[in-house]
Amino acid sequence: MRKRQLWIGYAFIMPNLIGVLLFFIIPALFSAVLMFTDWQFTSPTFHFVGFDNIKRLFSDELFYVSLQNTVLFLASVPVSVALAFIVAVILNRSVYVKTLLRALYFMPYITSGVAVAFVWMLLFQPKLGPINSLLMNLGIANPPGWLTSPDSVMLAVDIIWIWFMLGYNMIIYLAALQEISPELLEAAKIDGASVRQTVLRIMLPLVSPTTFMLVVTGLIMTIKTFGIIEALTQGGPGSSSLILSLYVYKTAFRYYEMGYASTVSWALFAVILIITGIQWVGQKKWVHY
Repeated sequence: MRKRQLWIGYAFIMPNLIGVLLFFIIPALFSAVLMFTDWQFTSPTFHFVGFDNIKRLFSDELFYVSLQNTVLFLASVPVSVALAFIVAVILNRSVYVKTLLRALYFMPYITSGVAVAFVWMLLFQPKLGPINSLLMNLGIANPPGWLTSPDSVMLAVDIIWIWFMLGYNMIIYLAALQEISPELLEAAKIDGASVRQTVLRIMLPLVSPTTFMLVVTGLIMTIKTFGIIEALTQGGPGSSSLILSLYVYKTAFRYYEMGYASTVSWALFAVILIITGIQWVGQKKWVHY
């Protein structure tokens, strides 16, 4: 009977296991092999080149530029999580039309990335865009060029990504805040705790597992994302908004260097692994289960 139940369990998870095997494990192993070849996507043949691709990676200036831009892009994640917590705390209280506000905050997350990019391209238009028009009306004679300037393009991308992720993070925080016992908050109020003390000393520690989850998943999602940047700037001006995931995509499907693209993708995987490992070790000091 036990063995029969075991086989039934395997039968239920088999479709998912097959999907993981076909679309994740086998391609990952194939990519690991390609890393040591010079295979061009348009060529039926390839040759093993040993560690040449890895040597090229460490001497590739574009790789270091994309790595730096990736770090700048990742800086948007903690900002988005912090803002989402503040918004969730406000909307968790008695706020007028809070249901409508929750829906409005979440709407960007379910909107097409291309549509988001198009709207923000209009907003960040250097000469006729509403953002720069507002800044000039406030007395700023030379506002940033935003998406058209190498100096401000990553700031603009970070602003867009913070706005894009805010709704999702806020909804998750709202669910966590509603799990906090009202009696605990009432006891803090009776003891004379201010709103600031209640938020920082009670709410924030109690939702720290949620914060950890949002930061980890947010960083992983952000480091893999390239579609919105491709739609906004295509990595430009020059390479000033090129990130690692976009560099992998361009190398593989624009220049057809599958071997070198696999090398960069494994470097990207190493970055994700290091960041996740640091967070996993560090969370023992600030996450309260």
